[in-house]
Amino acid sequence: MEITDQLLQEFKERMHISHNEDDNLKRLLSFSMAYIKSKVKNVNIETNLQAKELVFERTRYAYNDAVEYFENNFISQINSLIIDAALEEMEENDATISIQTSKY
Repeated sequence: MEITDQLLQEFKERMHISHNEDDNLKRLLSFSMAYIKSKVKNVNIETNLQAKELVFERTRYAYNDAVEYFENNFISQINSLIIDAALEEMEENDATISIQTSKY
């Protein structure tokens, strides 16, 4: 997954990382993005703050060699993101059905 320079910079600022290890951080961020997208297919990491937060948290765990603890510690936030995405998708489907029904 493509990691933007802005996302990388936000993560570095959050973690107070001033030295250059961008390739490693981009790799860790891409793994975390893939993980979150495996849970919630249609989430936009750049615009959904809850999803971005989870990517940053998982990357922080991976950076500190503790990724195996991430899911247990953030399961409620992960589930919340899954539910929010499902509700949003249902609302979009309802809107589409309403538009199609109003044509007839």
